[in-house]
Amino acid sequence: MPRSSTPRIGVVVVAAGSGQRLGYGLPKAQVPLAGRTILAHALEGILASGIAERICVAVPPRDSVLREVCTGASGQVPVTAVEGGASRAASVSRALAGLGPDLDGILVHDAARALTPPEVFVRVVEALAAGAKAVIPAVPVADTIKTAVPSAADQQAIAGEKVAGTPDRSLLRAVQTPQGFDAAALTAAHRSLAAMGPLEAEGITDDAMLVESQGTEVFLVPGSPEALKITTPLDLMTAEALVAARDRTGPPATANQPVPTLED
Repeated sequence: MPRSSTPRIGVVVVAAGSGQRLGYGLPKAQVPLAGRTILAHALEGILASGIAERICVAVPPRDSVLREVCTGASGQVPVTAVEGGASRAASVSRALAGLGPDLDGILVHDAARALTPPEVFVRVVEALAAGAKAVIPAVPVADTIKTAVPSAADQQAIAGEKVAGTPDRSLLRAVQTPQGFDAAALTAAHRSLAAMGPLEAEGITDDAMLVESQGTEVFLVPGSPEALKITTPLDLMTAEALVAARDRTGPPATANQPVPTLED
């Protein structure tokens, strides 16, 4: 992407998940969060950041509710919807086509990270404008992490797995969205999926991993604890508490604040 203080940015929002683990019997992005859909909260954060020229949302097949949410969010920034695919990668590819041409950068965001603060979007775009072809928000891992292997046959009565090692926690990061990319690099990476075998394609868990597979360097900027992924009922309870706290105190001021480091 050419270095520019005002890059033209499109945002893909992945909102085609089933939400089975939330137990509402609804697509995840339709699930109510503080009286509004999860998707409505996600779009609010994107629009508040002021970084988007166009937004395209991948919604479940034949879903009219989320399409109406997109229509209601459209204003100075057009918000369109496309039918998602059978996989996350397929949904992103369809939304990329829905964004249209002539963009410098593209952000891919999970609707499930509905409370991502606007400043995280700004950090990602600033890194793209500075010359990165791929950049993702991340937070340090607080827990000690163990790698695991199956226990030996004569150890199965003790436990099915055992510790294989303990990675250095200071080098580990939990990644979030939005993930930002040079538009040409992301489009080319998604074209490469067609040449991958099914197992290889299934192993690509996010767009950053996809561009990594093409040899592109991926940079990290600070994410936010508020950008939690709403997957389980406990996650939804946490998100409800965050919204309630924001309603009481208002959104945190971001102007002139120092940018946190990944070690903060």
